[in-house]
Amino acid sequence: MRVAALLLVFTLAGAAEVRVKVVTDAGDIVIALDDQRAPRTVANFLHYVDAGQYNNGRFHRTVRADNQPDTRVKIDVIQAGPTSEMKADAPIPLERTSVTGIQHRNGAVSMARNGPDTATRDFFICIGDQPELDFAGKRNADGQGFAAFGHVLSGMDVVKKIHAAPAEKQALQPPIAIVRIERLP
Repeated sequence: MRVAALLLVFTLAGAAEVRVKVVTDAGDIVIALDDQRAPRTVANFLHYVDAGQYNNGRFHRTVRADNQPDTRVKIDVIQAGPTSEMKADAPIPLERTSVTGIQHRNGAVSMARNGPDTATRDFFICIGDQPELDFAGKRNADGQGFAAFGHVLSGMDVVKKIHAAPAEKQALQPPIAIVRIERLP
């Protein structure tokens, strides 16, 4: 009876933080996911994690000052996703930062997209604060921003190593392999 009461108290206090570990050839990155403020985006990301679709994926893009000369609003991020032969599920609705309150600060994890409501499985990690990726930011003409859904707990040294890796334009040469992404207890 006492154990049941403790479980009820812990349940009412809120769910434990959802964490994942991204195991790469460059090192490990541990990410906390904010399923309270960005539930759809976190559920979508975890769907791909649980299906093993990021296993043998890759960090394929680095965006930094030296490789976006014609872009007016510059950002610093690295982008990852499954291998290209993996089929993406239907896009998810954009959980805007104006609603979630999760801003694109240093270490923020967010979904890549082409337009509003087009995100599927590619994600990116911010290096430094990137307010132009938030709602009303100027990186995209639509001003809708991107759906941030978590932040790096450890491994920013790995993120920075990937960000500084050799690239042709913005394509990492070679891509940095993701061995697997797994949930942590």
